[in-house]
Amino acid sequence: MYSAAGESTQLAAWMAYDAGHHGLAQRYFIQALGLADAAEDRLLAASILDAMSHQASFLGRYREAANMARAARLGTESVGVPILTSHFHLMEARALARIGDADACDRAMGAAMENFGRHVAGESPEWIRYFDAAELTAELGHCHRDLGRPDRAIEYATQALDSASGDYVRSDFFVAMVLADAHLDRGDIDEACRVAIEAFTIGEGLEPSRCRGYVREFRQRLQRHRRSAEVREFAARVRHSKLWAPMAAGQ
Repeated sequence: MYSAAGESTQLAAWMAYDAGHHGLAQRYFIQALGLADAAEDRLLAASILDAMSHQASFLGRYREAANMARAARLGTESVGVPILTSHFHLMEARALARIGDADACDRAMGAAMENFGRHVAGESPEWIRYFDAAELTAELGHCHRDLGRPDRAIEYATQALDSASGDYVRSDFFVAMVLADAHLDRGDIDEACRVAIEAFTIGEGLEPSRCRGYVREFRQRLQRHRRSAEVREFAARVRHSKLWAPMAAGQ
């Protein structure tokens, strides 16, 4: 009963996070963690810490995010579920990339890929089964983008989009925007704008709250090229998009 309540509360936390209600999400995550502890369900408790790490990174609290992901991993070492361990390493890598710790990030990414390769289908909780090869390469694309490695980011983001099932539209939007960022970082303005247009098409039907963070990063990168014809054309094409207009109003 405690485990079921913990899973339901974690779902409520994710819904609040997705809607941009971060204080409420944090309260739900903490409640869910308490329920998992009451159930003595280490895997559920670790998944909640993993989710809290994800939110902390989104909010810019990168060291806290890395510590939460590390705690999730250390708390389940004796259980030994490779697919979970892989994801915990990735959440730590995402945070480490943001603070520029390339060596530690590379180690975490390597451990994530090693554990992912050890995964056997069916040997994991139901709630982690969305985490497939497309999700793995998408996360690696995020890390390499944040480490300033656009070529590697393009490689992994392209792999993620090519292998995506289409069942997780928001993930497809996120990695498409990472691909657009990486093309801009490499100086491929035309290709970056083309990919971003495709991403906006994917994202039009989504709740825009979490998507805005990705749009904001791309918009910041565009500032370096704001006088180019490609950027002016891109801005004209997306000016009525709900993903673009709220950002303009908030600046």
